[in-house]
Amino acid sequence: YSFNNGIHTFWVFANDEPHTITSDTKPRSEIRIRGYDYSSGVWQFEGEAYIPSGTDATSVMQVFGATTIMLRVYSAKLTVYRSPTVLENVYNRWFKVNVIHDAGASNVKVYIDGVQRYEGSGAGGNNHYFKFGVYAEDGASHRVESRWRQIRVLRKN
Repeated sequence: YSFNNGIHTFWVFANDEPHTITSDTKPRSEIRIRGYDYSSGVWQFEGEAYIPSGTDATSVMQVFGATTIMLRVYSAKLTVYRSPTVLENVYNRWFKVNVIHDAGASNVKVYIDGVQRYEGSGAGGNNHYFKFGVYAEDGASHRVESRWRQIRVLRKN
């Protein structure tokens, strides 16, 4: 992980260890946004993402809490889990990501560059928070990377 000139850069290699010795998860480098845990209300994650070419089979953003939603990269596409695709040709360019979670209604919306690309049900749970970075999935490329800037968390009053 590095943070330079306002840009968070995350990377892991396929042969890296998981985040704890006892974990059976894949390697990850991510930030959990602390101080914004919630169990009700309407919350929004906003940021600009950049995915370098060659990054494949990795989660880059999620609303955690029964894993309400994960945004992943597969074959140059940004997807909600494995499907549906919310953005084609993600490599080597900045794009804006907004994820809005209405915890009470168990509803999640994803906007890419200001256009709604997904709406669906959350996975329940009663404690949520936002994470972003890289989390290798099955079949991940040797090196996965994401860059993020202009991160904000907003709450509807």
